[in-house]
Amino acid sequence: MKNYRIYINENTLFISDNIPKQLKKIQQLDKADFNLPSFCKNLVKEPPTDYILVDSDPEYLFKKIRKSCELIKAAGGLVENANGNYLFIFRNKKWDLPKGKVEKGEKIKEAGLREVEEECGVKIFSNGKKLCKTYHVYVLGSKLVLKKTNWYKMTVKGEPKLIPQKEEGITKALWLSSDELKPVLKNTFPSIVQVLEAGKLL
Repeated sequence: MKNYRIYINENTLFISDNIPKQLKKIQQLDKADFNLPSFCKNLVKEPPTDYILVDSDPEYLFKKIRKSCELIKAAGGLVENANGNYLFIFRNKKWDLPKGKVEKGEKIKEAGLREVEEECGVKIFSNGKKLCKTYHVYVLGSKLVLKKTNWYKMTVKGEPKLIPQKEEGITKALWLSSDELKPVLKNTFPSIVQVLEAGKLL
């Protein structure tokens, strides 16, 4: 059975056939009355919270919600160097991983590789397995956008110098070991935590 997480600002909306045991504080929503545009509008007034919609068919419910949004596809990478350190960027006052939108006619995996190379000035050696997919909802003008990002495990040769793409708002690009992630986890997005979990860093 597929379960889903949709990130809306600092909030996480789970869609599942049961309430995950690890989530101690979670607000259950009524699926019969659920309307994504209204829900997103009301979130502005609320502190960051985990929410859940429980349904025997989470995939059906997720597809129904997805239809109320414009879909944008993106891709990014969790990049490991030869010393076992990982590539992180600092963008718009938050720690992040390199990613970007898929261009017309481009394959998703190729887009992830291109975005990492452009944003950090590195040459990717291997673009491996898909780690996970993340979903992020945001308002664009008068419509809601659902951004689906595919994340891939990538490697580089050696430990190359990083050149942050400043025109994309990236002020820092660093190699960090798995023991140096505390500052990142204090100031990152829930979606990035999901990628780190999928990459077995947490």
